[in-house]
Amino acid sequence: MKDLIRFLAAWALVHESADEAWRAAVARGERLAPVSLDQGPEAIADGLAALVAEEKERLKRRLLEGDAGATGATDLGPALEALRFEVAELRGRIETLQASLDAVAARLEG
Repeated sequence: MKDLIRFLAAWALVHESADEAWRAAVARGERLAPVSLDQGPEAIADGLAALVAEEKERLKRRLLEGDAGATGATDLGPALEALRFEVAELRGRIETLQASLDAVAARLEG
């Protein structure tokens, strides 16, 4: 049980760090000039993060208003397939993270 708690704590820490990095990238991206590609690859990533965050907020508003956008009952198949793909991607990343944590734990024990 202790290993499970330690794994979940490590996962939570990685997740929290990623959230903080994401929020920082969004904040930097919001401060960029509209066409500032000459500021380097970090600026491009920050600008993209700001655009994604903006679209996410629009989606949240539409969902709260009861309008999921153009997705109707007949369009659920592709949306569910896309969701399945994303969940599979997340599962793969979690398994990779678990393998990395196991390797670190093995090094610390050995």
